[in-house]
Amino acid sequence: MSVENVLKSIQENNIEWVDFRFVDLAGRAHHISLPASAVDADTFVNGVAFDGSSIQGFRGIEESDMVMMPDPEATYVDPFTAHPTLNVMCDIFTPDGERYERDPRSIAVKAEAYLQESGVGTAAFFAPESEFFIFDDVRYESGTNSSSYFVDSEEASWNTNRQEEGGNLGFKVRTKGGYVPVAPVDTQQDIRSEMCRLLEEAGLSIERHHHEVATAGQAEINFRFDTLKKTADNLLAYKYIVHNTARQYGKVATFMPKPLFGDNGSGMHVHQSIFDGDSPLFYDKTGYANLSEMALHYIGGILYHAPALIALTNPSTNSFKRLVPGYEAPVNLVYSKGNRSAAVRIPVAAVTPKGCRIEFRTPDSTANPYLAFSAMLMAGLDGIKRKINPTELGYGPLDKNIYDLSDADKENIRSVPASLEEALDALAADNEFLTEGGVFTKEFIENYINLKRDEAKAVAIRIHPHEYSLYFDC
Repeated sequence: MSVENVLKSIQENNIEWVDFRFVDLAGRAHHISLPASAVDADTFVNGVAFDGSSIQGFRGIEESDMVMMPDPEATYVDPFTAHPTLNVMCDIFTPDGERYERDPRSIAVKAEAYLQESGVGTAAFFAPESEFFIFDDVRYESGTNSSSYFVDSEEASWNTNRQEEGGNLGFKVRTKGGYVPVAPVDTQQDIRSEMCRLLEEAGLSIERHHHEVATAGQAEINFRFDTLKKTADNLLAYKYIVHNTARQYGKVATFMPKPLFGDNGSGMHVHQSIFDGDSPLFYDKTGYANLSEMALHYIGGILYHAPALIALTNPSTNSFKRLVPGYEAPVNLVYSKGNRSAAVRIPVAAVTPKGCRIEFRTPDSTANPYLAFSAMLMAGLDGIKRKINPTELGYGPLDKNIYDLSDADKENIRSVPASLEEALDALAADNEFLTEGGVFTKEFIENYINLKRDEAKAVAIRIHPHEYSLYFDC
């Protein structure tokens, strides 16, 4: 959409406020609202000023002035505000007119430009499957003398004997038993359908929704693939609409990877492919799972750099509570067709040449999508550039249920890092593939690692409630 069309849309929709948004390093959106009467063509040239020193990981107070530059191609009408509001995604610039190197969205722009400059293809397409939980009650604290959390859901397995006003109506979701049941077991058909309706209005093309495996309201909504930056924009809109629709229903949604002990966590499986114009480059009907040699090299890059990559695709301490065997988590760094126990899966059911793709199943939604998608693309392109053959490196294909293999058979299978600290160590040791073409800078990577190490330390030094069970009577 052109600037002219955005301004026309403001008039036609009787917009009262224009909400300018940007994303921080953690992937959380921030916003400043201007009266629609104050927004004109110059706003898209001069931008909107904000204080960068108040955003974690950005600038110091001595150089805090920053500018949001609105993107007229990334707008939608907010479905939740009482006063008609148009949301506009922005890039971040310095007052000197330079792109800010720590702006995650600008890194996505550079990654897409690097792909085209490499001559490999014209566009990379991404499609995330971002899972989430919908709870009825969430409480938590972390203080000097107490630490706890509590979540609850009307459909949770632990509520089969709960006394409720009017009686307990049963039909609870069993632990690991929530994959696509019908009502009344699935209580959230309508809320997911409403989320999809609002997502469609915001410009996303919805493919399906369903209940996921875990008890207590785990859900998944799939939207159609798009280019890297556009898909990251769509994912931010997705999370915003999911969060706020749940709130309108008196519930709360979370994309936290592992909010429940003993049941499946929430991942963000990311489907990826590269095209040259209208031609898909990952398809070859003579190859393994119909994959081209380029696609195999892309997989090689993903798996070779996976330990470092995971610092960006699984960037929370909670991420590694999900990445444990036994809960459908893809902890094994191998590739396979149709095998959900492998880190890289090649979908083979109902796939056309243009739909041929690879699926990296390890990421989760604590990732900043602009950084995660860019890092995955850079790892894949490095694999293509260096012709990294995943089979020769022992990454598969492994068309077996890896969880059922003997310990001896598993010995040569690499696993994901066991903690955020391990992933950050891997990123510190292996990041040159990210800095190709200036997509990520060394300064950005160092700053990111330092911020994430602080998070890991903040968790590590705190007393865990389970430690009382283990050690209080020592």
